[in-house]
Amino acid sequence: MSAAAFIKEFCHNWQTIGAIAPSSPALAERMMEVTGVWQAQRVLELGPGTGSFTSAIADVMPHEADYLGIELNNSFVEQLRPRFPRMRFECAGAQEFDFSGVLPEGKKFDTIISGLPWTAFPRCLQESILSNVLPHLAPGGCFATFAYWGFHHLPSGQRFRSLLHELTHGVETSRVVWRNLPPACVYIARKA
Repeated sequence: MSAAAFIKEFCHNWQTIGAIAPSSPALAERMMEVTGVWQAQRVLELGPGTGSFTSAIADVMPHEADYLGIELNNSFVEQLRPRFPRMRFECAGAQEFDFSGVLPEGKKFDTIISGLPWTAFPRCLQESILSNVLPHLAPGGCFATFAYWGFHHLPSGQRFRSLLHELTHGVETSRVVWRNLPPACVYIARKA
């Protein structure tokens, strides 16, 4: 997707897109470094958007791995499906998605990567999404998302990090990725 098309979608759906530009290759690379996607058998991506992280996931995940991308913006989903034909994309809200139809009995995701604009969400939506998604993360599995540098110090950023810390084994923060607009860091949380 071109930058102009992304900006057009942002202008029409700014409440759900939450970014002024797609994530950079440098941020996608950092996300792959910290999540262990290369050894995952099942990967969930929340909010794949234009596919910045999706492309990096496709490059490093094992060929036999299963991937599911949940995206609220149908325009993005329609553009992702032909670009990544062996990956599955569903147009839905992560807080309401029924995982029973996509996960084999007793199986969970090894890695969950999120591109959702967490700090733009009210706490009730943050809780709703995490309470629907985190139960499907395997023990020892990795949940990763990013926060824009500086914004993570705002009350909404602190609130989200605190919530994530409550619901997982703890939260680590990567080094800042300066080659992103705006600069960002990755939050890594593991399930006990």
